[in-house]
Amino acid sequence: MHATTPELTDDEVRVIRRDFPILGETVNGHPLAYLDSAATAQKPRVVLDAERDFLERRNAAVHRGAHTLAAEATEEFEAARATLAAFVGADAGEIVWTSNATEGINLVAYGLSNAAFGDGDPALAVGPGDEIVVTELEHHANLIPWQQLARRTGATLRYLPVDDDGALRLDLVGEVITDRTRVVAVSHVSNVLGIVNPVAELVAAAHRAGAIAVLDACQSAPHAPLDLHDLDVDIAVFSGHKMLGPTGVGVLYGKRALLEALPPFLTGGSMITTVTLDRAEFMAPPQRFEAGTQRVSQAIGLAAAARYLEAVGMPRIAAHDRRLGARLAEGLDAIPGVRVLGPVGVERVGLAGFDLAGVHPHDLGQFLDDRGIAIRVGHHCAQPLHRRLGLGASARASAALYTTDDEVDRFLSAVDEATGFFGVRS
Repeated sequence: MHATTPELTDDEVRVIRRDFPILGETVNGHPLAYLDSAATAQKPRVVLDAERDFLERRNAAVHRGAHTLAAEATEEFEAARATLAAFVGADAGEIVWTSNATEGINLVAYGLSNAAFGDGDPALAVGPGDEIVVTELEHHANLIPWQQLARRTGATLRYLPVDDDGALRLDLVGEVITDRTRVVAVSHVSNVLGIVNPVAELVAAAHRAGAIAVLDACQSAPHAPLDLHDLDVDIAVFSGHKMLGPTGVGVLYGKRALLEALPPFLTGGSMITTVTLDRAEFMAPPQRFEAGTQRVSQAIGLAAAARYLEAVGMPRIAAHDRRLGARLAEGLDAIPGVRVLGPVGVERVGLAGFDLAGVHPHDLGQFLDDRGIAIRVGHHCAQPLHRRLGLGASARASAALYTTDDEVDRFLSAVDEATGFFGVRS
């Protein structure tokens, strides 16, 4: 499929860029080259307009009230849920709105914790003798909630290590995922390395052990077709702001049977059926997990983002992304003093993490910013992986459907210039 999927043409990318007002800005007297989409993507006008149109014409609290605006708001809110479900190959009843992917993972971790204390299905209880498996390359959002679950319940946290290049040690899967494993949590794409992890193999291993398979899809949902039913994961999360949508909204996917068995994390209004002064009965999923006033305009904006991506074509976006990722990695690898992070010759998205010998990433980031080029610097919320790779921090350039070859060339030229500026080479 990769070989036959047509890429976005240069003309198509130029047309796409017109939909993103911020891409016409200048920074320090230079045209903005935005290569930080893995941190947060820019927003097309249709997303901005969708939020504004809702707030100006139909703003009301959803699932409450009998007046016309409330009915219209509820209808649009639930239509957005259906749109996102179709975007990731799921059913609408399997989609829970969250504030971000981090909240989604915490929702599941705290739900399992509540099950350990007698709420929900006792089969979900996690306790002493049980194990939770993560990988050494996880974002903190898919690590710390599981650390905390282990601490609360007495379970043991284990991890699947990476090799010296950052690739997962698949030869150790059978040793790490065992009949004691209750949860296996893995990122679809590393936010530091840009490599696509072997999700199918890890999900199969989790299910053989009777464990719940959790997928962090933050770096895959914006960049390639995603079919959660086909992947057979039990839980998946992703954030709106990384896929052209608003901040403050994310998606939690869960298999229906699992959501029905999972006790809620946040409680209060809008997620109950009957309340007395002594007890409450909770609604069925997904509303069971959506306590309080919802992020209505943000969900509607995210649905507009999903429609925009679908209209461009996710397979074509993926082809564009893969090509730019290869150009970034190969171009950086050719620059003396640059270490590209991650194994070579494997599938990656449009993202390249790297280290410039003897130069702190923050200094390099400032050098590039002076030339209008925006990248990410730091540990990227993945300190254990950086520690394994012998680094305290790194630099990262990341592309999206609106990224051009010219921007990649400007970036590579500036990094090459930086090697002389910082004395990496004379």
